[in-house]
Amino acid sequence: MTQPHTTATARDTPGRPAPAKSAAYWAHIRAVVDAAPPLTDTQRARIRAAFHQPGQEAAA
Repeated sequence: MTQPHTTATARDTPGRPAPAKSAAYWAHIRAVVDAAPPLTDTQRARIRAAFHQPGQEAAA
């Protein structure tokens, strides 16, 4: 017996908030980020290096 095919939506996807809860979800995320300590210069440099690798644009 075959099972029916279902398509996942944003509401069914784990880790993504349901559309009706989006405002509350993002308010929670903002509160968590605001409570975090500021990044050090070393952490900022590592993040910049991860996202600004030379040659990625040429490969794409």
